[in-house]
Amino acid sequence: MIKLLFFGRLSDFSKGVPDTISAATPREILELLQQDFPILAAELRDPHVLIAVNKTIGDWDSELTNGCEVAFLPPVTGG
Repeated sequence: MIKLLFFGRLSDFSKGVPDTISAATPREILELLQQDFPILAAELRDPHVLIAVNKTIGDWDSELTNGCEVAFLPPVTGG
């Protein structure tokens, strides 16, 4: 199972999302989330959202193995 983490405003859209999921890539996670959480999936498609796999920035096609942690990080703003 893959552990899911959502940070910043993405956590607001992730209410009810399971803590773990079975998937081979972050892209597959997105496809699975699209079914039951379409608003969250739309937010994750923002090109500025970063994906971290085991605390290292990855991409939508990063290979996942059992026990991986995938974090979705929204764009950071401030000044």
